[in-house]
Amino acid sequence: MNIFEALRESHERQRGYADALIKTHGDSEERAEVYKLLRAELHAHETAEERFFYIPLMQTENGVDPSRHAISEHHEMDEMMEELDETEMSSPAWLATAKKLAEKVHHHLEEEEHKFFQQAGKLLGDKEKVSLASQYQKEYEAQLEEAQG
Repeated sequence: MNIFEALRESHERQRGYADALIKTHGDSEERAEVYKLLRAELHAHETAEERFFYIPLMQTENGVDPSRHAISEHHEMDEMMEELDETEMSSPAWLATAKKLAEKVHHHLEEEEHKFFQQAGKLLGDKEKVSLASQYQKEYEAQLEEAQG
């Protein structure tokens, strides 16, 4: 498995959780559970992706700007999750923020997969792509376990 395949697996989970989240209603067990899954998935993915995809890419001249852009989008998503954490789940504001988060998740993943992966594929060697996938997976699993605590 290479780094792109490893990242796409998490991307699919993120899409599913984001879509499920905005279909939930009120202060329900379902909403709480789906949000917990999305939050844990995003945290684990962002942390591992920044360490074993973006930081190595920032070592290359053409990888700096796209990496910074993607990391700034991670921060935007983190801020939206902080806002959700501080808002009553039954509030209309909660759902509005959840919808913004879902849109940002979809935008971010689309941009990564259709623009940035192609650029990154030219910047990383084949062995590095496999090695990064292995490191990413280990970190991702450790972070996910911790996030689900």
